[in-house]
Amino acid sequence: MPKTEVTLVVDKAGNIKTLYTEAINLRAFGKLDIKRASHVEPDAKGDWWADMKPVHGPKLGPFKTRSAALKAEVSWLKKHRLGG
Repeated sequence: MPKTEVTLVVDKAGNIKTLYTEAINLRAFGKLDIKRASHVEPDAKGDWWADMKPVHGPKLGPFKTRSAALKAEVSWLKKHRLGG
C-alpha cells in the first residue's frame, strides 16, 4: 500500500483543518464538517481547470490532464489553506 501524507492543522481552539482523505479515520477526532474547496472540471476544448472559487481562490489552468489539475489543486490548498 502506498504511503499517503496527511497534513492536520490544529488551531488554538482544537479545531482541525485538513484535505479530506480516507488514509486516516477523521471521525476519530470528533464531529466532521466537510466542505468542498474546489471544482476540477474540463472545458469545451478538453482542457482541465481547478476552480478554487469555493475558498475565494483563483481558477487554475488550463491543464492538459485531469491529474495535473488535481495536483495543482492540492498544491494550492496546502499552501493557501493549510499554510504549507
